[in-house]
Amino acid sequence: METNNKNGCQLCDATWGEYWREIEGQNMYFCCNLCADAFENIVNEVKRRTGWSTIEYLELHGNYIKGRECVARNMGQIFRFYVRTYSDGRLMEFIER
Repeated sequence: METNNKNGCQLCDATWGEYWREIEGQNMYFCCNLCADAFENIVNEVKRRTGWSTIEYLELHGNYIKGRECVARNMGQIFRFYVRTYSDGRLMEFIER
């Protein structure tokens, strides 16, 4: 899976920290375990709602406070959504767009 965050944490794009987690069969960099938890919960919710077995690309714009406008892509299909998370990585809001 690719994301729009190329230089830092896969969720927030921060460059501090040194936390790695395997998601979608890929070892991915995060600043902390909380961002990794939130990212993994987002990926799992997208897969649950779309029925996709995998996600090719995930684009995230926004932040923890205002939430994130997102686009997931897989095999030519597009799924747009808004998401907010609690500080522990659980999903607070997940709205299909």
